[in-house]
Amino acid sequence: MRFLNVLVADDHPIFVEGLQTVLSNSGGKFAYKIKGVARTGSQVTQLLHESHADLLLIDLNLPETDGLKILPSVKKDSSNTRVLVFTMFDDPRIIKAAFRAGADGYILKSGSTDELFRAIEEVIAGHTYMGNGVAFVENRSANGSDSISPDKRFARKHGLTRREIEIMRYIGQALNNKDIAKKLYISDQTVSVHRKNIMRKLGVNNTASLIKIAFENNLV
Repeated sequence: MRFLNVLVADDHPIFVEGLQTVLSNSGGKFAYKIKGVARTGSQVTQLLHESHADLLLIDLNLPETDGLKILPSVKKDSSNTRVLVFTMFDDPRIIKAAFRAGADGYILKSGSTDELFRAIEEVIAGHTYMGNGVAFVENRSANGSDSISPDKRFARKHGLTRREIEIMRYIGQALNNKDIAKKLYISDQTVSVHRKNIMRKLGVNNTASLIKIAFENNLV
């Protein structure tokens, strides 16, 4: 039986305790050792640096820095760690963004323990796994009758500047602040300020919500 070092990123203690119990009694292909639990996005990077992990089980809705924002750096800095998103977000736009950002698999918390173990086996084997209820389908209806472009219409509605719309487009592609800064030839700090202003104007507090809004308004 192969031992897997696992890092869990989730801010719900009761859920994490239940997950640890499930993994400790797997009786399947792997024996699991929980190397650490990250309650915030920033703790994920810290724990990955401190100990080797074969698998990262991560929720997307994390405090401080949400899961979508940190996935690219996780895959870059810990390329041997397989990433399985384990969340309640079933929106196709968020799912697509997660895979763009580097996820190896995506399952919903509403699934079964059998599916969890199946997903782990698939991603550890180097495959991509999409769980039950997970799909890339995007339902967009094109409307050419409006002469005002979607981005201008959206900008007017929410009081966004041209630069903020540019950054919204890149956020919709799951790019982090550093990558956006390189594309726009501005500093990371400037992108961070724009991102905070966008969130304030749109009334949201995480990247998943920004990506959903970007797709819903045809900004990506």
